[in-house]
Amino acid sequence: MVDDFPSHARVVIVGGGVMGVGIAYHLGHEGWGADTVLLEKAELTSGSTWHAAGQITHSTSSFGLGKCVDYNIGLYSGGLEAETGQPVTWHGCGSFRLAYTTDEMDWLRHTLSVGRSLGFNIELVGPEKVADLHPFYNLDGVLGALHTPDDGHVDPTNVTMAMAAGARQKGVRIIRHCRATNITQIPSGEWQVETDKGTIVCEHVVNAGGTYARQMGEWSGLQLPMTSMTHHYFVTEPVPEFEALDTELPVIRDDKKVSGYIRMEQKRGLIGIYEKENPNSVWHDHCPWDYENWLFDADYDRVMPYLEESLNRMPIFAELGIQREVHGAISHPPDGNPLIGPAPGVRNYWCCCGTQIGIGWGPGLTRELARWMVHGAADISMREYDPRRFGSYATKDWQVVKAEEDYCLRHEIPFPHFNRLAGRPIKPSPLHELLKAKGAVHEEVYGFERPRFFAKGIPQQDHYSFNRTPVDDLVAAEVKAVRENVGIMDVTAFTKVIVDGPDAYALLDRLTANRMPQKVGSITLTHMLNHAGRIELETTIVRMAEDRFYLVCAAFFEQRLLDHLNHNRGGEDVTITALSSDWSALSLNGPLARDVLRQCTDADLTNAGFRWLSAQEIVVAGHRIWAFRMSYAGELGWEFHMPNAVCLDVYNALWAAGEAHGIADYGSFAMNVMRMEKGFKGAGELTNEVTLAEANVLRFARTDKDYLGRDKTLNTDLPWVCAYLEIEPDEKADGHGGEAVMLNGKVVGSTASVAYGPTVGKILAFAYIAPEAGKPDTALEVVIHGQPRAARVLGEPAYDPESLKPRRDAS
Repeated sequence: MVDDFPSHARVVIVGGGVMGVGIAYHLGHEGWGADTVLLEKAELTSGSTWHAAGQITHSTSSFGLGKCVDYNIGLYSGGLEAETGQPVTWHGCGSFRLAYTTDEMDWLRHTLSVGRSLGFNIELVGPEKVADLHPFYNLDGVLGALHTPDDGHVDPTNVTMAMAAGARQKGVRIIRHCRATNITQIPSGEWQVETDKGTIVCEHVVNAGGTYARQMGEWSGLQLPMTSMTHHYFVTEPVPEFEALDTELPVIRDDKKVSGYIRMEQKRGLIGIYEKENPNSVWHDHCPWDYENWLFDADYDRVMPYLEESLNRMPIFAELGIQREVHGAISHPPDGNPLIGPAPGVRNYWCCCGTQIGIGWGPGLTRELARWMVHGAADISMREYDPRRFGSYATKDWQVVKAEEDYCLRHEIPFPHFNRLAGRPIKPSPLHELLKAKGAVHEEVYGFERPRFFAKGIPQQDHYSFNRTPVDDLVAAEVKAVRENVGIMDVTAFTKVIVDGPDAYALLDRLTANRMPQKVGSITLTHMLNHAGRIELETTIVRMAEDRFYLVCAAFFEQRLLDHLNHNRGGEDVTITALSSDWSALSLNGPLARDVLRQCTDADLTNAGFRWLSAQEIVVAGHRIWAFRMSYAGELGWEFHMPNAVCLDVYNALWAAGEAHGIADYGSFAMNVMRMEKGFKGAGELTNEVTLAEANVLRFARTDKDYLGRDKTLNTDLPWVCAYLEIEPDEKADGHGGEAVMLNGKVVGSTASVAYGPTVGKILAFAYIAPEAGKPDTALEVVIHGQPRAARVLGEPAYDPESLKPRRDAS
C-alpha cells in the first residue's frame, strides 16, 4: 500500500488514453473533479492513443457524432490550449473527401445536408478546387469532393496531456504506474478497484481500458464486445516538393482508391490504409498487460494494393522510401460504434471504450458520458453508442467476425440501411426459414432476424443507393396491400418483458408518465423517463392479470428496459422476466384483418366483444395465445404474442385464411412508411435528448400523477419541438434523416426520420426545429441531397387523421 493512495473516491477511471483522460477532464468540468481518480498502468497515452494519426473531420453523416466532432475541433484549435497553457499542436489544414462514382457523390450530397443542419463550414466542390489547394494529387476519375476547411489533425499525445492538465486543474487526481488488477461490486453497491498500489472503493467506475477493456469487463462478469484490429500508416522520407510550401496541404480522404487517407507530416508524407480484405485481428482472449507503446511489424503483403495506389495518387511519393512504419492495434466493436454509457445489468459501471477513432470522436463523446453520469442524461442521442445495444449473443467468436467485417467497411460508402451480413443469422425466429423462402430480406435487430421487405421480381438482397431503388416499389406494394386488404408481419424481434407481483402496479406507475391500464385486458402506450426528465424509452403495457403486466418495446431497448426497472426498484415485491427469446409475435393489419382472424378463432371480434386497445387470450390453430387489438400501421389490426413453439402454426392458419382476401407479407420498411403516414413517432424521435414536451407527446403524460422525471419533462422553455412535415417529392431521392430544415433561408433544425408515403404521395418527416418554425402550415424548406425542397408543417396525420380505421367495427 502506498502511503497517500486514496481509499475512497466518487469516481475511479481505469485507463489513461484519450478516452480515459477525456472523461476525467469532462467530469471535472461537470463538477466532479475533486472526487475523481484516474489510474493508468504505465504512462498516459501508452496504449493505442500514442500511435494514432490524430485526424478529425466534419465529414460525417451522423447528426449526433457531428455535434461531437465540431466540439472537438473547437477544443483542439484553441480552446484547450488557452484553458490549460499546454501545447496541443493543432494543424488546421482542412480536408477533402473524394468521390469517383455517382454513389459517392450522393453520399457527399447527403453529408453536405447534415453538415448544413449543424452549421458546419462545408461545401461540395469540383476537381479543380481540389487541384487548386492540393496540386500534387492525381485526380484522374474524380467527380467531386467534399471540402471541410476547418478540419485538421492534432498530436495525440499533446492533446491528451493537455486534457490531463485541465483535469488536474479541476481537482482530478491522476495516478500513473498503477495497474488495476480487479474490479468487483461489493454488497453496498459500490465498486472496489484493486490495484498493485492499493484498493479504492468508489460509487462509479469507468472502464476506459482501450485494448484491455474487454478483459477488464470480465473481472466484473461483464461481456463488453470489442476486438483489437491492427491498422497501418506509413511516413515517407522528406518530400522535396513540400520544402517550399508556406501552408500545409489539406488531408485527402480517398475511400475508393486508397481506402484511407494521405496528408503531410511536417515535410514528409503520411499514408494511412484500412485494407478491405484479409484484415488482421489480435488478442482474441487477452491483451498482454506488459504491452506498452506496442507496435507490430508491418505486413506489406496485406496492404500492398492500396499502398501502390497511394503512390499512383501521389506520384511525388513514388521514388521515396518509407521512413517509419506504424502498425498498431485499435479496438473495434461489432458495429464500429464505441461503447459509451452504462454497462448492462449493473449500476454505476460506465463504459468509455471500444473507440476506433479516439482522437476524432473521444472528447465529444466523453463530454456526453460525463453529462450522463452527473445529470442523468447526455445531450445527444446515445442509442448508437449505448453498450446495452448488444446481448448475450455477442460471444467472443462472433465479436471477431463482426470486428473484421467492420474494419473492411471502414472506407466503404455508408449507404442508408446498410445491412451487415457477417455472423448471421444469430437469433432467427420460428418463421425465419419460411419467410426467407418467400423472398424475405432480413435485418438484424438486437440479434433477432427481422424481415425488411420481400423481394418479388428482383434479386433477394439489399439494393443500396442514396436515391430510390426497386425496393421502394416493393415497399409501396406491401403498404398498399395492408391499406387495402390485409398484411402479416413477423415482429418477434420486439422486446417482451413480464413484470408481476403484488407491487408490480406500484413500480410501473411511478416509472411511467401515462395512466396505467386499470382493467385486466387494458393496453396503455406510455414513456419511461430518466432523472433528467428525458425519454428513456417508449413502451406498450398490457395488463394480463391484476398483478401481472406485459411490456413491449423496440428490440434494441431490451437491456435498457430491464436496467431501468431494476435500478429504480425500491422495496417493491416484483419479479421481472424477459421473454423476448422465448416468445414470438405476429402483426395482422388491414381493413380485412377481422375477416381473416374470424376464420381462425371463435372469439367475438366486434368492437363490443374486443374493443380497441384491449387484450384477450384467444384460441388460434388450437393454441391459446394473447391477442392485442392495436396497430402501428394505423389500420384495423391485432398483434399476437405466443410461445415460440406455436408461432408457425398460427402464421400458417392466418395465411391460409387470408389467401382469399389477398393477404401479403410485409416487412419493417413498409411498417416504417405506414407509421410515418400515421404520424407515429418512433425511436428516432423519442431519444434521451428530449423531454415529453419537446417531443410533442405530452398527450401521453398525466398531470394528476407523480412519476420519475415529471417536473423536468413538463417544461415550457422549449429549445426545439418535434414537428411533422410534408415535403414535395421528386422521382429521385427522399432523404434519410439529419437534413437541414430552413425557414426563410435560415437553418432552424434538422430532420430525424424521413420516408416517402406512397398512400399520400408526399415525403413525410419528423424534424426537431425551433418552436416558432413548428406551427402548423408554416412553409419551410428541407435540404435533400444539397438541394432545398418545399415543405410544410402538418397539424394532423397525413393518413386517416381522425384515426377511424383502427376502430372500425364489424360490418
